[in-house]
Amino acid sequence: MAATTSRTLDLLSLLQSHRHWTARELVDRLGVSERTLRRDVERLRELGYSIESTRGVAGGYRLAAGTGLPPLLLTDDEGVAIAVGLRSQAAAGLRGAEHTTFSALAKIEQVLPPALRRRIGALQAVAAPAGGPGAGPGTAPSVDSDLLGLLALCCRDAERIRMSYTDATGAASTRSVEPHRLVPLGRRWYLLAWDRDRDDWRTFRLDRIDDVFQTRVRFAPHPLTDDEALERVQRAVRWRDHAVRAEVHVAMPVEEFRERLGWWARDAVAAPGGGTVWPVEGESLAGVAAALLWVPAAVGCRVDGPPELLAYLEAQAERFAAAGG
Repeated sequence: MAATTSRTLDLLSLLQSHRHWTARELVDRLGVSERTLRRDVERLRELGYSIESTRGVAGGYRLAAGTGLPPLLLTDDEGVAIAVGLRSQAAAGLRGAEHTTFSALAKIEQVLPPALRRRIGALQAVAAPAGGPGAGPGTAPSVDSDLLGLLALCCRDAERIRMSYTDATGAASTRSVEPHRLVPLGRRWYLLAWDRDRDDWRTFRLDRIDDVFQTRVRFAPHPLTDDEALERVQRAVRWRDHAVRAEVHVAMPVEEFRERLGWWARDAVAAPGGGTVWPVEGESLAGVAAALLWVPAAVGCRVDGPPELLAYLEAQAERFAAAGG
């Protein structure tokens, strides 16, 4: 009996940790036969867990949303109190327990019935977020706790999403990404994701994300530890804090410019009056200046950027003119 109970609890833990398991995956992980697996699923159903099953080659099991809280574990009031507490901790940006917070929150909210979800939403709407070191008005932009929970589930389930994103310059774009980690830095939350259009890692501030659409398409996660995720986000944030930005107005049609520069011109757009606007970023004034060498010879260009960049370009122009003297 002890072995049966332990195995059934192992099955429950697997169902709570992932949205859908195929029967073959569960059989392999638990080391049981398909018949034993079916019996264990029935035991969980008898205990009040709503487990959906699907047939076919990819058939399997999932713990259904919209069920009552499992008996003998938590009462409804306890479930509401815990979920509100976890949401508040996540929204407050507390450090050190962020991954376990999201894991626990995802498990609890997955089995909450609609009535309890509404109660949690109502309580969260009127509850003040928990404070912390440096907390206070204007210290950080607010982040929707529903968005935190949704992205946490997508990271956990390796589900591809589409979303709207507004960058630091105010430019809006639609991104197709594979979310991997939610990372807190300071008083902000960041999503580390693989950007499918740019074929590279990108870091997104959660307060600038909107209109998240779940595609229901799974992806194979890139190997990535928590420490590596944190390092990538830290590096991206440092880059954005110190990057030099400029717009290069090039007297060339955008299609021709993209054909000449290829990947490097991926963010170039057509200028309203003709020609091309090419956004350029660099770690230093010299880095942005070096990018101008990519503009084809005999093609006119004009640079819009911070005063220190324009002064640097003028000084370098004088220097090169003197060198060729």
